[in-house]
Amino acid sequence: MSKSLKRVVAALQAAGMEGAVLEMGTETRTAQQAAEAAGCVLDQIAKSIIFRDETAGDAVLFLTAGGNQVDAAKASAVAGAPLGKADAGLIRAQTGFAIGGVSPVGHLNPIRAWCDPRLMDFDLVYGAAGTPRHIFPIAPADLLRLSGAELADFTA
Repeated sequence: MSKSLKRVVAALQAAGMEGAVLEMGTETRTAQQAAEAAGCVLDQIAKSIIFRDETAGDAVLFLTAGGNQVDAAKASAVAGAPLGKADAGLIRAQTGFAIGGVSPVGHLNPIRAWCDPRLMDFDLVYGAAGTPRHIFPIAPADLLRLSGAELADFTA
């Protein structure tokens, strides 16, 4: 088991969600791939979109429904700082995850996070579990609690 997957499993277990991680037979790098693998609608995939806070230099996390796009101007307003592209090095250093498997939970370091209200429309959503083939189902309220995300309007 990879270090990334172990951190996600540990975070879920600490929250009382035993056995929540699913290994899929196909890649789940994109929201579409994850939705097809999970057999759910695209918007049930909680995409982890990372930006760079241009003032602080830290990574910030936006959890958005699979079919939605983050609006950069709205996201900057929500974050209270100009946002730029986060490179793979910053993402790996702050979260411990590689692009294509960034989980909303189990980060190496604390991260400021916001959540798309669209995800609250479902009983169950799915997040990446640290690898390109692992996802986990979670109730949206639990996703908010475990990720520390705040609900905010930042989508196009």
